[in-house]
Amino acid sequence: MAAVAVSGQYRRGKTALFLIACGWAGVAPHWIESSRSLLPAITLAFVLGGYGLRTVLLQDQEKGLVQANSKDGNSLEDASFLPNVDVLVAARDEEAVIQRLVERIASLNYPKQKLSIWIIDDGSQDGTPILLEELNQQFPNLHIIRRSRSAGGGKSGALNQALGKVQGEWLLILDADAQLQEDSLLRLITYAKEGDWSAVQLRKAVINASQNQLTRLQAMEMAMDAFIQQGRLASQGVVELRGNGQLLRRSVIDDCGGFNEDTVTDDLDLSFRLLITSCRVGILWDPPVQEEAVETIPALWKQRQRWAEGGLQRFFDYWPFLVSSRLTFDQRTDLMCFFLLQYALPLVSFADLVMTICTRSMPAYWPLCIAAFSISGLAYWRGCRSTSEGPSIPSPNPFRLILAIIYLAHWFVVIPWVTIRMAVFPKNLVWAKTNHHG
Repeated sequence: MAAVAVSGQYRRGKTALFLIACGWAGVAPHWIESSRSLLPAITLAFVLGGYGLRTVLLQDQEKGLVQANSKDGNSLEDASFLPNVDVLVAARDEEAVIQRLVERIASLNYPKQKLSIWIIDDGSQDGTPILLEELNQQFPNLHIIRRSRSAGGGKSGALNQALGKVQGEWLLILDADAQLQEDSLLRLITYAKEGDWSAVQLRKAVINASQNQLTRLQAMEMAMDAFIQQGRLASQGVVELRGNGQLLRRSVIDDCGGFNEDTVTDDLDLSFRLLITSCRVGILWDPPVQEEAVETIPALWKQRQRWAEGGLQRFFDYWPFLVSSRLTFDQRTDLMCFFLLQYALPLVSFADLVMTICTRSMPAYWPLCIAAFSISGLAYWRGCRSTSEGPSIPSPNPFRLILAIIYLAHWFVVIPWVTIRMAVFPKNLVWAKTNHHG
């Protein structure tokens, strides 16, 4: 199918309509007779909760779809058949991690003549440019692209500038704090080629989980997210890219028109464009890509606002295609259920809470909230208990499990705030990067 182009127009209007619709849905049950006020929430709890439960439980039946070959099953004996791979990293002010990243990529168990490293220095103002110059003398396959800090387009703009120079059949997109096992790329390429995937997302593993309680909760959250994505894949639903550790077939990126510079989350936007153009996206549990979790509440708040905004943007931009025959029935069902759970439920619950306080009545959506948090808890438990390579995942003991479920409630603050902000204020697209400490 041809590339899908969107301009990002009318986002404020679409957001306002979404905000009004969710507000009305949250308020309406309070106008119904008390004996019937819980019917909408109970109905949604059975429908959405049932689909979510099926997603969490189904993934075991399709385990072969989401696991790479074992370490012992991969070697460089057939190196002549391995494709050329370009590793792309958009870096801004990454002096704490950039040297480690380049050294790790260069040490990957992959033919050196078929591996190129491209670092796009996006106007760094720290010691990153100096370190890159030193590394360039040490590693012949390292290429550096310089961009002005005001060049625009954020991470997407940086990656697009590299697209005009790279020649590989596959692109591996990494963040500057990424760490890979020596055999990660070889196993990833083998899995992608054998499964005929257009793109593959590695499970994200938190390397600094022991830093504090917040990083530990994020490590559990990443395991839960990957586990749910496995279930979505097994039920013929939608798998989403996560930015760091995504392998992309170069030809499909060209067909999609490159990376969208009119979004704050290039990975989520690209996920939908690949979906609409019938490209198959897979997820790989092992080996993982290792990364840093943010270590403070302000950093988490900043990060989650960007994720929430990008997530909403893509639904508003692509919704005509998402409800069309371009997608299968299973894909449309999957998107509808998870859109309602991820984005609509926090807004509806906020309106429900406001109405509960104003009328001094009982909340109307507690059955749906209990169903959503219960399914998340089950996904936490199963994901954190799964056998995994890389950094150990925190054990889901009862205390941690309860704390992790409470932690998820931050989305019930982030989503309403971001939605209101998007509906009221025009968006100035900037690269709101996460700081890395190494």
